[in-house]
Amino acid sequence: MEIVVKEYDAPCGRLVLGAFANRLCLCDWVHGKHREQNEQRLRRILSADFHTGTSSLLDAAALQLDEYFAGQRRRFDIPLLLTGTGFQKKVWQALLEIPYGATISYGKLASRIGMPHAVRAVANANGANAISIFAPCHRVIGSDNSLTGYAGGLPAKQYLLGLEQKNN
Repeated sequence: MEIVVKEYDAPCGRLVLGAFANRLCLCDWVHGKHREQNEQRLRRILSADFHTGTSSLLDAAALQLDEYFAGQRRRFDIPLLLTGTGFQKKVWQALLEIPYGATISYGKLASRIGMPHAVRAVANANGANAISIFAPCHRVIGSDNSLTGYAGGLPAKQYLLGLEQKNN
């Protein structure tokens, strides 16, 4: 089994898209601070190696990203493969429920998954999200409405939030 990957040039940085078993398992920043850990986790859990190429799923994901960045798409309909611990998957599933153009604090996200005291664990799971933009971890902010860490860097996070607010 293999994870097919290709790069995608977004207006706010370069991403790497990955597909496994016809589901998107990776949309990570090429120079992101968690990229290596995300790739190691995918290799281990999926028992697969990476192979550069393309697929109809990756082409569809790139097209949907093009539409998103052009302000023409608010929701993605690419099948996702969330690959992590049960807790991480619970956090990432909750990210999918944050509306386009909206933000939520780490504390509120922790409460939303029924674990109000697990703010740091939620922040760590958010940081380990391997499917940026599709699972919109950029919509999670500090309790004081500040922009906090983001794998693609704070300028990318600011760009994504600004794009959504402009098109909302």
